Amino acid sequence: MVDRRQVMAFRVRAQQLDRAEGSLADTAVLDIGVQDTGPDGGRWALAARGVDVAPLTGDDLVLLWTVRGAPHLYRRADVGAVAAAVEPFSDADAGKRIYDAAKPLKAAGIGIVAALDEVAARMREIVRTPTVKGEVSGRLAEVMPQPYLRFCRPCDATHLYEMPFRLAAVRAGLELRLDTSPPVLERIRRFRPADAPGDRFDLVRAYLRLLGPATPKHVADYLDAPVKEVKARWPGDAAEVSVDGETRWLLAADEAALASAETTTTRLLGPFDLFLQAKDRATLVPDAARVKQLWPVLGRPGAVLADGDLAGTWRPRKSGRTFTVAVHQWRKLTGGARDAVVAEAERLAAYRGVPLAGVDFAE
Repeated sequence: MVDRRQVMAFRVRAQQLDRAEGSLADTAVLDIGVQDTGPDGGRWALAARGVDVAPLTGDDLVLLWTVRGAPHLYRRADVGAVAAAVEPFSDADAGKRIYDAAKPLKAAGIGIVAALDEVAARMREIVRTPTVKGEVSGRLAEVMPQPYLRFCRPCDATHLYEMPFRLAAVRAGLELRLDTSPPVLERIRRFRPADAPGDRFDLVRAYLRLLGPATPKHVADYLDAPVKEVKARWPGDAAEVSVDGETRWLLAADEAALASAETTTTRLLGPFDLFLQAKDRATLVPDAARVKQLWPVLGRPGAVLADGDLAGTWRPRKSGRTFTVAVHQWRKLTGGARDAVVAEAERLAAYRGVPLAGVDFAE
């Protein structure tokens, strides 16, 4: 039996939030993908794990639409294994992942995986040179039949459903050019998907390794997959543990690390950091009101990890050349913890390339 504090410490250690420096090759979160959303996205998540991100280029990292259709960073050298790892488990799984786009395809008798392959084929024909997403979408609408299309009121145009568009991109061998907005799609150099991802990139195993202990539902929610599909692929070496009375699992190789986990790490986590992507939010933040503060419907703040536990939220405040970090404390931070938060704010300011004017602490 383990408690919440051990779970938190285990994840800090597993995700290497407690290390001072590291390389892309040994950064574990890149095995599952680092979501790159917002100004303090993927590369800030890597910096928080000790990676020097300043010299990184597209030769080192590749940006792909993968889990939940979100953009994720990976090592470029791993792109073939990643492509195999993010494949839908089945037609039913693919249907769940594309949400409302599945209904018209099913009504037309079109298999969901076959539909993704068809979209991918057309996308690859269109993207021969770097192409802005809007142009790709417009040209797809001209060549795809009705079950693939929907009328978008905000755009006042008919185009492909969004999730099939995103999930077909990797199948088409397409990546997102780094630091482009709107996104620019281009062909992945020498793209060749692996036959299988292997244990390291298997998403079920990666979730248990980095966000365990967990249940099949936690993993399914993370992937937008049916629970039964995850259960069918549950690792044979998953060990059962009790977390505050709930039965969960983690990889047997990690049992000792869970039992001995301790940490005093302080970090400013970006709003979409993997640590905050765990689907047991009540474990991360037991107070329901604070859950709503950390994961609002719109405009997520970052999270303050202080002494190995979530201790508040933070938001950047930039006006001209003035940059401050506004911290909302859930508990009054000690002098040492406040100093550590200020040090992290200074690191964030350096990452953004602006001087830090100060840190505002509020309760």
